[in-house]
Amino acid sequence: MVTSTHEVSHRLFQEHPEALAPVFEALRLPPPVKQDFSELSPDATEIRPLERRVDTVLKFEPDMGESFLLAVESQTKKDPDKARSWSYYIAYLSAKFDMPVLLVALCRDRATASWAMGPFECAVGPWSTQTTRPFVLGPQTVPKITDTSMVTQQPALSALSAIVHSGDRRADAILDTVAHGFASFPSSIMAYWFELVEIGLENTPSKKKWRDLMSIGTQFPGSGTLIEETYLEGKAEGKIEGKAEDILRALKVRGLTIPDSVHERITTCTDLDTLTTWFDRSLTATTAEDVLKEGPTVPTDAAEQP
Repeated sequence: MVTSTHEVSHRLFQEHPEALAPVFEALRLPPPVKQDFSELSPDATEIRPLERRVDTVLKFEPDMGESFLLAVESQTKKDPDKARSWSYYIAYLSAKFDMPVLLVALCRDRATASWAMGPFECAVGPWSTQTTRPFVLGPQTVPKITDTSMVTQQPALSALSAIVHSGDRRADAILDTVAHGFASFPSSIMAYWFELVEIGLENTPSKKKWRDLMSIGTQFPGSGTLIEETYLEGKAEGKIEGKAEDILRALKVRGLTIPDSVHERITTCTDLDTLTTWFDRSLTATTAEDVLKEGPTVPTDAAEQP
């Protein structure tokens, strides 16, 4: 089942693989640089008897050093079936691309993170044929961001920290730090990071706190975030104001007197359909009052014709 956490996994690691810094530090490799990564198809189905899809597959190809694949999976709960799927993903990707594979599991919950570390074995008696040990990005491995300057330097890792530590007793302090850091970015960049974190927080108690810290602008259409709702409300309000101005301008251009009562009704109306009807009437009405009357407006000269 695709969840909001899966969506964050796609966007964060595909667009900002530098968020994998804790993984590279554990591997004793230099910090990841975006240009060393390329995205591969997450489809791990062979002849499609059963659809299998990894959340994100990245190919790491540095100028110097070993190249390998990263299969990133978001995991929200313990799932024995998923452990078996992970073994398949690794074997399939390694065989297909002839490269070593590192499986990275993103876990927001500490208990799930502990479980996801494995090892998961395919064994007969005492003999293990295959062992799967994911690298887990979770509360145990992702640093807690408590310095605003760190946010401005590593926004991707900071976003990951806010999501992963949403259940921590210091979650509010982490969110405050990350939000203040994001607020220093240009508005469009700030909106991107704010929304990404909100989606990642999904249904956690920390989501309300984060929504209180958010600003305006939307980068994830259709996600129903606070930023998107605020943006759409503002856009709707702009349409309403514009339509009211069009009505008044049409009446003025046609030389009609606009009483204060009519002006007030037009400028305080919040229903776009009603304003659209009034605008259509304003093009033919003989008085400003006729615009607001119920039913179709008929020009006086037309009504006098036999």
